[in-house]
Amino acid sequence: MFLRFILFALTLSTSLHVHSQQAAVASAHPLATDAGMEILKKGGNAFDAAIAITATLAVVEPYSSGIGGGGFWLLHVKKDDRNVMIDGRERAPLAASRNMYLDKNANVVPGASIDGPLSAGIPGVPAAIEHLALNYGKLPLSVTLEAAIKHASNGFKTDEHYQRMARFREEALNKSTDAAKIFLLNRKAPLPGTLITQPDLAETLRLLASKGARGFYQGELADKLVDSVVSHGGIWSKEDLAAYKVIERVPVSGEYRGMKVVSVAPPSSGGVALIQMLSMLSGFDFEALSDSEQTHLLAEIMRRAYRDRAEFLGDADYVKVPVNRLISQKHVDRMVSTIQLDQATPSTELSSAIVDAGKETDTTHFSVVDKDGNRVAATLSINYPFGSCFVAEGTGVLLNDEMDDFSSKPGVPNVYGLVGAEANAIEPGKRMLSSMTPTFLETEDRLAVLGTPGGSRIITMVLLATLEFHKGGSAGDMVNRGRFHHQYLPDKIFYEPDVLTETVLKSLFERGHDTEMLDSSYGNMHAIVLDKKSMQLEAASDYRGSGSARVIH
Repeated sequence: MFLRFILFALTLSTSLHVHSQQAAVASAHPLATDAGMEILKKGGNAFDAAIAITATLAVVEPYSSGIGGGGFWLLHVKKDDRNVMIDGRERAPLAASRNMYLDKNANVVPGASIDGPLSAGIPGVPAAIEHLALNYGKLPLSVTLEAAIKHASNGFKTDEHYQRMARFREEALNKSTDAAKIFLLNRKAPLPGTLITQPDLAETLRLLASKGARGFYQGELADKLVDSVVSHGGIWSKEDLAAYKVIERVPVSGEYRGMKVVSVAPPSSGGVALIQMLSMLSGFDFEALSDSEQTHLLAEIMRRAYRDRAEFLGDADYVKVPVNRLISQKHVDRMVSTIQLDQATPSTELSSAIVDAGKETDTTHFSVVDKDGNRVAATLSINYPFGSCFVAEGTGVLLNDEMDDFSSKPGVPNVYGLVGAEANAIEPGKRMLSSMTPTFLETEDRLAVLGTPGGSRIITMVLLATLEFHKGGSAGDMVNRGRFHHQYLPDKIFYEPDVLTETVLKSLFERGHDTEMLDSSYGNMHAIVLDKKSMQLEAASDYRGSGSARVIH
């Protein structure tokens, strides 16, 4: 039976009286997990821990997130039995224009929206940190930012993943004097075990701890940020920084065969696409299908959800995003009616656009549950590894390159191979479309907090983990599940090494699918699962990353 999906003014939860005597954190870096756990031990709640983790990841995972970036924090506030989305997504500068990355022939200038300060949106993380502290936390920023300040001052040691990311962006990092000085060693990616210190960033974090968001968006630091950006070809202004505001949004919600799903609303496409895919899937007897049929069906469902993403989704404050129509029964029925179990639907029948495949991805995610039942799923990003690779002089702030998430030219792919239409065109002050999908899942017996980095593949990773949870899988099963992905264009199923068997691949080929095995695994999911019967928490971090997950009593 198909499912009904709606937006709730206040998202209700079945867990009103559910809480554990345990707390848990799962994040992409052991130091960030430790920071969150320490805050919980000091009497802070999940929202305080989220601040500590956010800030620490900004220091120790500079290739994935930072206070020069943005993100979405999905919160469950236990005392109100309420879910809320904190939108700390970056905004386009007020001087931004629709064609700012096009040449005189109206072609996209390669790299213009990826490298250097012109590619940077106005950061949202500092404002979101303060918003969490003032509205949801219990502890002052001087306490919750302590670990991040310590690691920026004293340094942290790099690992092999850091070296890979720095090597990948070495050329762009060398174009920024401060970035090269901080993140490289003698202009080269440092070997694992190298100590990275960030004294300027430590001072910026101290300013944020003492003065809150105004310490970042106004005053001397704001002057430094704007002067540095403008002197290197960017278009930020003091007005841009002073005007930045966090927005609280109502999450998108629905059910899938008795499982409640809560996820993020636009300007993220993640929640809408996830709900669309689950709604389409509910029209089939999925468990009765063979492995080959399941893979084919999921690819067809992914294809259609990403088609809608490309056409309709953007910043709902600037364009009309038909969320209710996109997740309506009528629209789902129409999409399902075009799916054939014995044949692939060529994406060219949905669009004539041809694009290149996506490349490297990076973002970060963490999950937190405290003893009172508050929970946070947060996905943060500076977009491409090391963002714009530009550090504003004297601030330690590594800027994002999220402007590439706009449609620089409708129909032309961004760095992840995603196409967009008018809904995601560049406008001054607009928030760019995202794929970040922090999510809560809940059944009669269990609940889960999850999310992952991974660029355009985030939504399909969360879909596969959701299906794993629904069939009773553990947190470890969810984060370590084999992955495959279809994003409408390019018209191809991408999959991790050895995830699809020869039998499945042969069947997909016979149905008309093009497939490509990736060189390596992808994603870095972090999940927490609560068993409501035993009241026990389980936390897990993806084997593909170097994160850590911990549970405390």
